Amino acid sequence: MGAGGELEKHKEYEFNLRELAGSMGDFGTLFPLAASYIAINGLDPAGLFVILGLTNIVLGLIYQLPMPLQPKKIIAVTAITQQWKPPLITASGFGLGILWIILSLSGLLKKLVEITPAFLVRGVQLALALTLGWQALQWMRSAPLLGITAVAIVLVLRQNRYAPASIVLMVIGFAIIILEGNMPSGLQFALTLPSFSIPRPGDVWQAMLLAGFAQIPLSITNAVIAPAAMIREYFPKKAVEERKLMLNMGVMNAIGSLFSGMPMCHGAGGLAGQYYFGARTGGASIMEGLIELTIGLFLSQSIADILTHFPMALIAGMMLMVAVQLAQPIRKLKGIELGLAIGSAVISVITNIGIGFIAGLAATYALRWYRSIKEKKDQLRE
Repeated sequence: MGAGGELEKHKEYEFNLRELAGSMGDFGTLFPLAASYIAINGLDPAGLFVILGLTNIVLGLIYQLPMPLQPKKIIAVTAITQQWKPPLITASGFGLGILWIILSLSGLLKKLVEITPAFLVRGVQLALALTLGWQALQWMRSAPLLGITAVAIVLVLRQNRYAPASIVLMVIGFAIIILEGNMPSGLQFALTLPSFSIPRPGDVWQAMLLAGFAQIPLSITNAVIAPAAMIREYFPKKAVEERKLMLNMGVMNAIGSLFSGMPMCHGAGGLAGQYYFGARTGGASIMEGLIELTIGLFLSQSIADILTHFPMALIAGMMLMVAVQLAQPIRKLKGIELGLAIGSAVISVITNIGIGFIAGLAATYALRWYRSIKEKKDQLRE
């Protein structure tokens, strides 16, 4: 049965183990980057989790379907490797948030979507699948047996109603933390509110130069065009326009950055992960949001230590299976479209998704131009 037919079985909001398991489907990206932001950059854990939680709850209520939230990858990788201070991180989110609002309200995004062939979106998804899969294999190297066990658990329990795979893996992960003696000696339950600050214009410009402008093509493809296409495939009766997804990113980053929130985006990989592990309604986003909100408000003093010691091989097993799911749509392509999609994906993996997408777009229109010239010459000969 197709995704659309499966959707008819579910209400707008369901709160059960399947939805909870699905909400954890994108933790492969969220866990390590959130932990790094807190442990390496000193980002306020209360702000990070409270903003993440509130945004998830609002999106779940508005769209009534899973709407993944992930860190902006280029911003996160640059900030973590260069050890940015928190004001620079929040400034990047504010700058991009304002830019997304301008693009969505001005109509410029609509024009970009109109000139983007659907098969190039499949190429972006394939590039993400290859990147996620390779990263998963790297994380499994330190504990390959644990990683293989995680893959086996996913294959056996992914659709189990009573012991969903992602929940089982989370329980195993926390059990390992306890057995290895890495659980904080005393969890600190204390109400902590996010701090408020307005980014300085100088920090906004510096952050945009260092990583913000490089983030633009990746977010447009992976966080707007690709997720919109996947939502139409998975939830045909609840399609979301690309403009709305970008406006979401604009508002949540512009506001969230004022309260120490990390730069956030939607993501095709996150949606594939949540759907793969069972998320079908807005209940998944709401439950995830409530968990994150609780952590941010009451456990922000302890969460950094917990996340730092979580076995990444378990997360890697989840990521590897999500990568397989994300690569599946490429099988629907044939001929020149398949070649262009694969070529775009290869360039994306070698360089980055923005360059790969632009190269694929240029090759597509160059080919169309060549064909039109050839057709005109053939007509003249006749």
